[in-house]
Amino acid sequence: MTGIDFHSAGLIAAEVADNATSKVSGWYILLVIFVVFVLPFILGVIIARALKLKEFSRKIGLVLFTAVIAATPFIWQIANGNDWRNAIRLGIDLAGGSNMVFEVDEAGSEKELSNDVMDQMVGAIGRRINPSGTEEVTVRKVGQNRIEVIVPGADTEDVQRIKSLITRLGSLEFDIVANRRDHASIVARALESPGKDIRDGQGRVIASWREVNGDDSYTEDQMVSRPITREDGTQGEEVLVIIEPNENRRVTGKYLVRARQSTDQNGAPAVAFTFNARGGTLFSQLTSKNRPSKDGFHRHLAVLLDGKVQSAPRLITTIGSEGQITGRFTQKEISSLLNVLNAGALEVPLKPEPVSEFSISPLLGSDVQEKGKQAIIIAAIAVIVFMLIYYRFAGVVANICLTLNLLLVMGCMSFIDATFTLPGLAGLVLTIGMAVDANVLIFERIREEKSRGSSLRMAINNGFARAFTTIIDANLTTLIVAVVLYIIGTDQVRGFAVTLFIGIVMSMFTALYVGRLIFDVFERKRWISDLKMMSIVGNTNIDFINKRKIAAFFSVLLILIGMVVVSSRGKENFDIDFTGGTMVTFEFEDKQEIDTIRGLLQKEFGNSLTLEQLQLSNDPGSEGRYFRLRTTLNDADIENEGTKATDSIRTKLDKAFEASAQKLRKVTMDFGEIKKLEGSENSPAGSEVELTFSGDLKTSTVETYLKEAIASIENTDGSEKYERIPEIQLSGVTSDSKEGDTTAESNRFKKMMAQAGPDLLTDDLKTALVAMQEVMATTAILDEVNSFDSSVASEMQESAILAMLISLVAIVAYIWFRFQRITFGLAAVVALIHDVLVVLGLVALGAYLSHTQLGLLMGLNDFKINLPMIAAFLTIVGYSLNDTIVVFDRIREVRGKNPALTTTMVNTSLNQTMSRTLLTSITTLIVVLILYAIGGEGIHGFAYCLVLGVIVGTYSSIFIASPVLVWLMNRPGSATARATQQSERQTSVSNS
Repeated sequence: MTGIDFHSAGLIAAEVADNATSKVSGWYILLVIFVVFVLPFILGVIIARALKLKEFSRKIGLVLFTAVIAATPFIWQIANGNDWRNAIRLGIDLAGGSNMVFEVDEAGSEKELSNDVMDQMVGAIGRRINPSGTEEVTVRKVGQNRIEVIVPGADTEDVQRIKSLITRLGSLEFDIVANRRDHASIVARALESPGKDIRDGQGRVIASWREVNGDDSYTEDQMVSRPITREDGTQGEEVLVIIEPNENRRVTGKYLVRARQSTDQNGAPAVAFTFNARGGTLFSQLTSKNRPSKDGFHRHLAVLLDGKVQSAPRLITTIGSEGQITGRFTQKEISSLLNVLNAGALEVPLKPEPVSEFSISPLLGSDVQEKGKQAIIIAAIAVIVFMLIYYRFAGVVANICLTLNLLLVMGCMSFIDATFTLPGLAGLVLTIGMAVDANVLIFERIREEKSRGSSLRMAINNGFARAFTTIIDANLTTLIVAVVLYIIGTDQVRGFAVTLFIGIVMSMFTALYVGRLIFDVFERKRWISDLKMMSIVGNTNIDFINKRKIAAFFSVLLILIGMVVVSSRGKENFDIDFTGGTMVTFEFEDKQEIDTIRGLLQKEFGNSLTLEQLQLSNDPGSEGRYFRLRTTLNDADIENEGTKATDSIRTKLDKAFEASAQKLRKVTMDFGEIKKLEGSENSPAGSEVELTFSGDLKTSTVETYLKEAIASIENTDGSEKYERIPEIQLSGVTSDSKEGDTTAESNRFKKMMAQAGPDLLTDDLKTALVAMQEVMATTAILDEVNSFDSSVASEMQESAILAMLISLVAIVAYIWFRFQRITFGLAAVVALIHDVLVVLGLVALGAYLSHTQLGLLMGLNDFKINLPMIAAFLTIVGYSLNDTIVVFDRIREVRGKNPALTTTMVNTSLNQTMSRTLLTSITTLIVVLILYAIGGEGIHGFAYCLVLGVIVGTYSSIFIASPVLVWLMNRPGSATARATQQSERQTSVSNS
């Protein structure tokens, strides 16, 4: 950034020192570069010369290069002595992770806490720790003032980095450093004042002492500083900064449009930023007023992050909407800073240490994981075998392309550090199944060319050429959906969009480029003289359009039945991902297996629960004893029963284990005399009481129980006596003294001192303690009881819906452009909406029938819509769209330049594409049926949606999209309708 002299001395030396300690030598890096970027092309030349096909050397080299690039993450793991599977980052369901709950620092906040503020906090934290949207990170509100963060497979270093990202306030501010020449009176007042802020006559802050980050000293150009002792005992410096008293004229991070990595004038890492128009204007005014004086005197701009002076560069000229932040940054600090700035500042500060921190075991039991993995392997093998049997040599080519496709997708996902869940891995196999479609299109085109008498070389050339346009059209529309979903959608949807985008691009590359290369090489070398293929369809002459009324009646009836069932189920349609609910943490006396515990809980709570096995972060011996139950049950659901969700959960929990060998940990309580604390007449001090427990407990657990008991106290008219729970202070009492330690959440005590403020009456405190004593005597101890929000906040749900609507508009626009008629796009969208509504209704209907004999026979469950199902719905959209575009492309080809669109043209097109449609559907159904039948509960609902989607998508491209297209094109009064009528009259005359 011209015009700013940056303080960054010593940074390069520090970076060199860091690099010197690296275990990877320069020669090793050069070797890796040679193997990855050079060797594949050398091998390409060698192989091409050996085959005497020199013109293919570059193509062979490119294919080898892509294969090596994709395999690099896995080879790197093996070369470093690790398992190749370490290159794949698994989600919470397969590998567990870390669970942290942070509490808002209300004492340090200037804003009043509200649902809107908490929702903004959740959004900002989510963007910080998952900026790419490819990780299965969960961020949600817990209770009124807490935020839960779940990170898959995070190690200790990752956890610390994430804690820093979460708790950093992220406020960015630009001010002028005070100097003795311009601000003499303010400086004089500041040097006399021991406080931080200097105020004007109206009480507004006009200057403030701000801590300097690092060891820099600011003494040049008459700047004013003073030494300080930091909280950690180290010595530092504060510099006096001039504050704009009018908040609306302050240059802050709220005007930030984007932050990005750059380098300063010395080549050291820096952060460049861009302001919006308002921010650019304010920044320009600020820097213009403080340009150098004619005598050469310079003012300094203070760049403040989280209230600390990061740097204080000289101002040389006016700066507008572009600027730069420099300092002694490492690469990791730059990345963290970018995430924080681009995500936005937190509305209110969080306490630096989490309220609770656990390691979570995989959410899916080992048996469920094994079933899912076996189903994925069997499904992949089934597709490979089917292609070999049906297409023979062409099937071999397809399988090579599919294997390379899988490697490329996995390699790309590994490079971007994407997280794989069990449904995600199943979806990957499904992507491979759908990638067969491009190969099938090519092979069926080659078959058509061979049947016309073309030579093998000509059949291959024409087959690829004719299939090329269809493949591009079909995949580009889906790519448009992926891009829109990534730009506008939620984090969960963005993760799916990335996978979809990579899968489509790689499938086009492998089918059109790699497949063509293999065919050309084998044909040129005369290793193949013919292409033998099976044919299960042959030539058909079915009048599909004539059956449009029956199809329309069937579809409308199915949609109506489905929507009635969806409406009748209401909230029962949604799983915890969308509803939120109540979570409780409980403990067993001995180590337990999660599958056994889940089975016992399902008898009482049904399938609408998730169970997490927890381990205290500092106690490995706690593994297998702690569990967290999440259920959709909440106070609103049972308010008619006159009880609370927590009481109902306690009852169900005790009932679930009362007759089992698994014993829940119980702790009883006694309390001593309630003593009045001494205070003054104007400032009463409240009361205190000693609590004694039969086992060790955390202070936060006891606080939850006590506040719950206080909240249940009622007035004589039945209303709540305490709308706002009075503050309670709990401190653990050690055996040596009565001075407790409440700073460490993991500390447990058998004795505690409870102090209540004057807002809580002594009699009410006693009433609450008696009620608490009774609850603890009769039920198992719950370490944590809290409501929790859905994984997808309401505004994120709205953004996902908006993304889908914009996707539909983009699809219509693209198809309009490609087919020169908007009617093609509208007909495709009608088919998509039809498919989503039908599948949604059948999901609800399947859940409704799950308890019947038919449901048991078909393996139906009480299906609920969750995040994996949303991914399934998006997959259905992509599959259906792909199928429809293939049909439309053939209609365009058959129609040619004819202004008419007759039913004969459409029927001809549908019959010509029938073999491709059925083969694609069969290969995809092979995958999803195997996943549904033997995949286990981890992917059962996901696979159920896909089974329905494949069947409905195939049906709609024939019986919905095509008839709708005919109807739209031939609407009364249109030019196409007149041309169609004339064409049909001519056909009728010629036939007679």
